Amino acid sequence: MKRVSLTAWIFIGMAAGVALGIAAPGFAKQLGPVSNVFLRLIRSIIAPLLFGTLVVGIAGGGDMKRMGRIGGKAILYFEIVTTLSLFLGLFAVNLVKPGLGIPIHATAAEAAVSGQQTTFASVLEHIFPSSIIDAMSRNDALQIVVFAFLFGAACAAIGSKADAVITFCNSLSEVMFRYTKYVMYLAPIGVGAAIAVTVGSKGIAVLFGLGKLILTMYAASAICIVLVLAPALFLFKIPVHGFWQAAREPFLIGFSTASSEAALPLALENMELFGVPKHVVGFVIPTGYSFNLVGSALYLSLASIFVAQAAGMNLSIGDQLLMMLTLMLTSKGVAGVPRAALVILAGTLATFHLPMEGVAVLLGVDALLDMARTGINVLGNCLASAVVARWEGYKIG
Repeated sequence: MKRVSLTAWIFIGMAAGVALGIAAPGFAKQLGPVSNVFLRLIRSIIAPLLFGTLVVGIAGGGDMKRMGRIGGKAILYFEIVTTLSLFLGLFAVNLVKPGLGIPIHATAAEAAVSGQQTTFASVLEHIFPSSIIDAMSRNDALQIVVFAFLFGAACAAIGSKADAVITFCNSLSEVMFRYTKYVMYLAPIGVGAAIAVTVGSKGIAVLFGLGKLILTMYAASAICIVLVLAPALFLFKIPVHGFWQAAREPFLIGFSTASSEAALPLALENMELFGVPKHVVGFVIPTGYSFNLVGSALYLSLASIFVAQAAGMNLSIGDQLLMMLTLMLTSKGVAGVPRAALVILAGTLATFHLPMEGVAVLLGVDALLDMARTGINVLGNCLASAVVARWEGYKIG
């Protein structure tokens, strides 16, 4: 008998939570501690995972130097498409406003902090940590990124003397990926409890708002394919039919399993068969797993502003742009882990003093959202390898 997948269990947990919230709202409200335990475990992942993955990625810059033009072109392409994706999500969520009407409330501490006046000087000062331990204890994602960037650059500068540190950080990131996997085993229970509490305390109407978010995400994903990814096919003269034949199976595997990692072997094999040289596909796709998260970027911009809208917090354009910059930096390195975007979202909400209850609300529908963002991630990485190959002058297809 075939084992039930984690995604299926999450759907089961979601359905059970909805049914419990409708049938026994009083009991459902008492399940808050269960969802909070899962939420706390998610938050415990943020600091070590960000630190380990970013230091390894930055300290490995020597590989990019050896790859020369390919590395530079790949990184440039990655940043262009992920930035476009972030702003597409920002436009979509501000246009549709799926968070309006969903009651999410900040705690007293969060409300007090969010009410403080923000200036450019205070934002600039806040970016740089006075203590990495303090930044990690508060899950301040932006400060962790800045420290990890400087730390990784220092490791790269001293060469082989930093090998032990880089090995440790690589092991730390691998351990945290496995830790995340273990935490995700609790996802069906955490999802069921979160959605039960949400429906029990706020009523069935909250699901219509979440449905609006899901539709917004899928519509934005389709637009992202058409306006962000597809133009590269024509700009670099990549055969559309041939590319789809090569990328179709990895895309479907990523979509159905909600894990980019599961699609990696087939993506490497198919793109090489499509004509992308082995040294290009072997560099671009794995690097894209850290830097080319088109679907995750789209989701994170939607989800973060969704939480702000639901909490009734009117973020200025400046605040939203700073949030997009934070997401662009902190979303690196976690594409291979199912539902890992929740980790980044939790860190971003903490950084911008938005209510963490937003993560709990999103947990109930995250499986549906994760399938869309992972599928786009895989498709985007397959396309990136073809783009860089054509940019280098290779004939493919």
